[in-house]
Amino acid sequence: MKLTTNKTVLDWIQKQVELVKPDNIVWIDGSKEQVEELRAEAVSTGELIKLDQEALPECYYHRTAVNDVARVEARTLICTPTKEEAGPTNNWMEPNECYKMLYDIARDSYKGRTMYVIPYSMGPIGSPLAKIGIELTDSIYVVLNMVIMTRTGKAVLDVLGDSNDWVRGLHCKCQIDEENRYICHFPQDNTIISVNSGYGGNVLLGKKCFALRIASYQGRNEGWLAEHMLILGVENPQGEVKYICAAFPSACGKTNLAMLVPPEYYSKKGYKVWTVGDDIAWIKKGPDGRLYAINPENGFFGVAPGTNEKSNPNALASTRQGTIFTNVARNLDTNNVWWEDLDKNPPVKAEEWTGIRTNGVEWTAAGKKLAHPNSRFTAPAVNCPCISSEFENGAGVPISAFVFGGRRAKLAPLVYQARDWNNGVFVGSIMASETTAAAAGAVGVVRRDPMAMLPFCGYNMADYWQHWIDFGEDLDPEKAPKFFNVNWFRKDENGKFMWPGFGDNLRVLEWIIKRCEDKVDAKDTAIGYIPFAEDINLDGIEDEVSLETLESILDVDKELWKEDVAGIEEFYGKFGDRLPAALVAELNDLKKNLE
Repeated sequence: MKLTTNKTVLDWIQKQVELVKPDNIVWIDGSKEQVEELRAEAVSTGELIKLDQEALPECYYHRTAVNDVARVEARTLICTPTKEEAGPTNNWMEPNECYKMLYDIARDSYKGRTMYVIPYSMGPIGSPLAKIGIELTDSIYVVLNMVIMTRTGKAVLDVLGDSNDWVRGLHCKCQIDEENRYICHFPQDNTIISVNSGYGGNVLLGKKCFALRIASYQGRNEGWLAEHMLILGVENPQGEVKYICAAFPSACGKTNLAMLVPPEYYSKKGYKVWTVGDDIAWIKKGPDGRLYAINPENGFFGVAPGTNEKSNPNALASTRQGTIFTNVARNLDTNNVWWEDLDKNPPVKAEEWTGIRTNGVEWTAAGKKLAHPNSRFTAPAVNCPCISSEFENGAGVPISAFVFGGRRAKLAPLVYQARDWNNGVFVGSIMASETTAAAAGAVGVVRRDPMAMLPFCGYNMADYWQHWIDFGEDLDPEKAPKFFNVNWFRKDENGKFMWPGFGDNLRVLEWIIKRCEDKVDAKDTAIGYIPFAEDINLDGIEDEVSLETLESILDVDKELWKEDVAGIEEFYGKFGDRLPAALVAELNDLKKNLE
């Protein structure tokens, strides 16, 4: 039964049906009854395993193919008429050529299978900041994940009406053949096609594919921002909440910051931290001239290993109901889940993420891990103990600050503030992290990841920076968010971290908010404004961080920055004459300041 009379939707679906030839078509209506039926069907075929329902109500386990466990950046394509439009940081293919390749792979691939039609809203249904997509898939696993990660069902189509403003998504499992695995984006056509994968990051087309790659292109055309940013609210003892958007490359504690637990000193005073989003922010100008952000997602697609009661109790609590666990280990004695660093007690009788049963002595999977290092949980955001009361607010939350960060052992101070909007865009554009594990190549190599958008920008990154600059020109400087850069990862001469991190990062957020409110002064340096050490509250951690240590974490070493400038120039060189003149000016100012 069709859930809409929208001609653009029905015509497009009919074309895909003729291409992939499903045996059946099922429209996802958003009802609990339908979700239960799909879960039961997936359990009957072995696609899902039902976990212990007392310990983990409505939770299920899934295993992907061993060759299909992560995003495939080399086979993720941006298909624009010219290569220059995609830019030097994206993989490109000409659209007609790519469509032909994908259609040849997808043709007849649904024979003997069911096509599921998923209407979904990125953002609260009906929000002026939300957008609508339709994903076709032959995977119940994809359907059940999308039901958690987005708002799905007939209500979405009711809001869409007869509009043609929606994103087309076709996913075909095909044979899960890694040689023919492609995730392709056609920004001008509002279209995403994914073939030969069953892994979430490649097949939940609302996530990075729509919410960042397609949406970043839409945002440029329509005058808004789609960013790889968490959104959190800091509530002070007077009950006032200030909201911050923050972008970090992977392995820099983004989820931990999004769900930060205030240290005892702050919680006793009445400080609270509220999670609006852990991964993506859509940002538009409100009627009052301020910037407002929504989290377009409805759930968390988190990395399981390393998530535990100490590192992120709120993320762990989010997984205790209605969650799908993918490629973690399964405890056969309890029919529960386990992953590295969950606790110190790996199960004796277990199934590794590959499905091999162990004897509790030795794991057989590559890397000798019970759970895959990129194993995941898909959990409803409403489960999170610190979810914001503004989570469903379609108007979004007002943003006071943009925060960028990276992992730099010696270079960046604990925190500094950009001088103005364009300088803030510059700070985001030069974002970088140092590699941490030998598995990723040499340790300490600086990897540029502007605004944490390197793999997710749907068009030329130089044009993306120009969009940020243009966007700022229309804002009242009094109402625009201020920009900051943080670095929780400074090390001393013995290689030891100098800042405690985790909940204590609230001390830095407090200074950031005070700067946004003009309540605290700062020191002008070659790179921007840094705190006076005594303005960062060390109550409760004086034994760990002395004022002297703090001063050294805030130090700006001009010689190191001069070295970094060479890396910035090399990176900027990739963009040729498309590089915004405003960023060239900012780089020249930095060089002058360092003399």
